[in-house]
Amino acid sequence: MAASATVLLTLIVYQLILLGVGVWATGRVTDEEDYFLGGRRLGAIVASLSYSASSSSAYTLLGVSGAAYGLGLSALWIAAGSVLGAVVAWFVVASGMMAFSRRHGTVTIADFMAHDADDVWRQRIVVLTSTIVVFSFAFYVAAQFQGAGSTFSTAFGLPLPGAIILGGMIVLIYTWLGGFWAVSVTDAVQGFLMLVTAVLLPIAAVSAVGGVPALADRLGALDAPDLLRVSGQHVGLGAVGFILGSLGIGLGPVGQPHLLVRFMAVRDAAALRRARLLTLFWFTIVFAGMFVAGLAGRVLLPSLPASDAESIFFLLANSLFSPLIAGIMLAAVLSAIMSTADSQLLVGASSIAYDLGLSRRFPRTRLLVPRLTIAALAVVSILIALYIPTTIFRRVLFAWSALGAAFGPTVVLRIVGIRLSAPAVFASMIVGFGSAAMFFAFSTSPGQILERVVPFALGATILWVWRRGLDDGVRSAGRSRGRVAGSDGPQ
Repeated sequence: MAASATVLLTLIVYQLILLGVGVWATGRVTDEEDYFLGGRRLGAIVASLSYSASSSSAYTLLGVSGAAYGLGLSALWIAAGSVLGAVVAWFVVASGMMAFSRRHGTVTIADFMAHDADDVWRQRIVVLTSTIVVFSFAFYVAAQFQGAGSTFSTAFGLPLPGAIILGGMIVLIYTWLGGFWAVSVTDAVQGFLMLVTAVLLPIAAVSAVGGVPALADRLGALDAPDLLRVSGQHVGLGAVGFILGSLGIGLGPVGQPHLLVRFMAVRDAAALRRARLLTLFWFTIVFAGMFVAGLAGRVLLPSLPASDAESIFFLLANSLFSPLIAGIMLAAVLSAIMSTADSQLLVGASSIAYDLGLSRRFPRTRLLVPRLTIAALAVVSILIALYIPTTIFRRVLFAWSALGAAFGPTVVLRIVGIRLSAPAVFASMIVGFGSAAMFFAFSTSPGQILERVVPFALGATILWVWRRGLDDGVRSAGRSRGRVAGSDGPQ
């Protein structure tokens, strides 16, 4: 009881901090650009940590450690694919997206996708983009609320429906109050907490095993030879498919609307360069830490059934640390969940209120409209979590792959200076999203290579075949992007 009370008190204090940030951020919001992009004043530290936390749902802490527990060394490819995605996003897309959004006044992903289209095609692209975003995010956010509810339920014995509602309401309140500022600053706090956890947990777990040499020896002593193979149970072409499919996770970030808006909001090129290095450091440490924690957990607790592999994080935290530290680590899991959900609620609201023109129909209440839209999306996501049961990570994987395939090819090709026709962009979105959904429903390819790689490649092929040439304006802006500057913001 004392341990449970300590964990509960830690979580209460943490949630009060998040709500306090939401109240603080309310005073910084005066118009829609403030609400959706923070006035484009995001500094390096906040940009980096908020991006990292938003891109990392519970999958990062629970999923990667659980994959390493169940798969062994072959889970390294999953971690590598995630780090590779951060490299591609920040070193290939970020600077071009920042310059593009400033030059054209881009606020949302629909603005970007419909760039240079005539009125008819622009309307079609905006409606399709908004539909894909809202549909995908409704299930993605539902997965996060389900994860938060499961965490509360497991830790305190709360009924799952009530725990899901509780987690959803906390995220809704601070997102409602402060918009992008609240989301970014709270995500930065959450990203830092995740980083600390990803350092402490593997160190403690490896120490409990007896050190790195003992970890290698004891893994080898387990009666599970696939644990020590970098391709796991796969051989030949199956091994190639598994590796490429795992690395294909890295294609997803370039099409995630809630991550791309971070690039639009960064203050200037200098802040972006610093944020790029900080993000790469964060991803390397967090994913490597969870990979090592999962391996150590396999040695310390070798008899968990496969269905419980993702619980290794909680089991290690509770057995290796005091209730206070274990409570902080539980808060880190909730951070991973909520930092993803709040960003997606905000982007989903922008798709309805801004892209579809709902705010313009009610000009006297421009900030109330997106807030009401966020509330509606949160309620829908809670209802999905309660009444359409499925696994958390199945929902996450579908949304991640589908959004990446729908938007990623257009983002990459347009940023590097390829002129794209509006019909090709529209077709690429349909083929990318549709094939990702189809392969996800019917395919069992090794490493999910069909779901993660093929839809992206199909969308990119359509754009490349029907490209209109090179965009000298984009390339010139890319060369001069270091001159882009904005107002001061939090570091």
